[in-house]
Amino acid sequence: MPEFWVNSGFHLLERDGDGHLAVTDDFLRAYLMRPEMRPVAESCAAERALHGALTDDPRAPVAPPRIAEIADADARENYQVLLAFRDRLVAAGTVEACYMALFREERVGLPALFIDQMAHVIVRNILGGTADPLWARAGELFFREQTATVQDGQILVADTETVEMYRTTGGLGSLGQLVVEAGTTPKTVELDVLTLDNAETYWGRDERHDTVLDLTFARPGLDALSRVLEAWIGHFLEVAVRIQPVQKIADERWVWHTGLDAEASVLLDDLYNQVDVGGDRLERLLSLFRLDFEDPGLMRPDIAGRPVYLALAMTPERKVRLKPQNLLVNLPLAREA
Repeated sequence: MPEFWVNSGFHLLERDGDGHLAVTDDFLRAYLMRPEMRPVAESCAAERALHGALTDDPRAPVAPPRIAEIADADARENYQVLLAFRDRLVAAGTVEACYMALFREERVGLPALFIDQMAHVIVRNILGGTADPLWARAGELFFREQTATVQDGQILVADTETVEMYRTTGGLGSLGQLVVEAGTTPKTVELDVLTLDNAETYWGRDERHDTVLDLTFARPGLDALSRVLEAWIGHFLEVAVRIQPVQKIADERWVWHTGLDAEASVLLDDLYNQVDVGGDRLERLLSLFRLDFEDPGLMRPDIAGRPVYLALAMTPERKVRLKPQNLLVNLPLAREA
């Protein structure tokens, strides 16, 4: 299988006996190489010394007074945030354990950047045994915001950052920015919609995030997303589920649902409670799914055997912000997973 998502840092980690990602020194060290952390010409001696010490030993304890010695306020804050994240990772032992622990807390005290980066490398781990490019493209929804286009019954999602880049520069970087600022419209660049016929083109452009996923009902892209959602649940919770897209919820005994994003969560709550949601909100509903446990005995006794309904929606600005953690904390499990 082609190597992909190298920037996730997957190659710097090691799988433990459960197939989870054990935190390594090389993975911790990679964060020190980020532009926000690398010393610059203006960096003081204290900052350079701390960076060097942590590069040598990424797990070295750092007392608050040592951070206080750094002259630049932004650098001090960067070290405080990074070290807090590092300490969480080291204490948890695996990336998965760190991720899961976050959402068992009342307040997630970690920047969204780190949460997305953990989801990135975890999905890469989950996809390690598959060579399906549509699965990989669907996995991008777990850690990168998408922009949806709905037209004539077709639902397409493209990477928001890439869409914005093409909108402002025509895909030509700083040169394109100058062209736009000069009042000239850059040449339109159409992103490729992945199909079964061209899906293999994803390999080699996986870090460019310039392909479009078709989430239209009964299309392979929506099936791919369903399979990755199943794998995500199995990886974390060790339960087997079947997820299938549905066009509507026609269930008089509807008892449980989970939104895959904030918009969908509120919408499902309102539909369940028979609140009139209005046409505009319903139009923002992109996909519905039915989730069934293969072993109903793993469910809460009062829910056992009943389906769980899932939904994916876009914001009024057409953004899709999948929250995969919802599937880890909002399923009706009979035990603590």
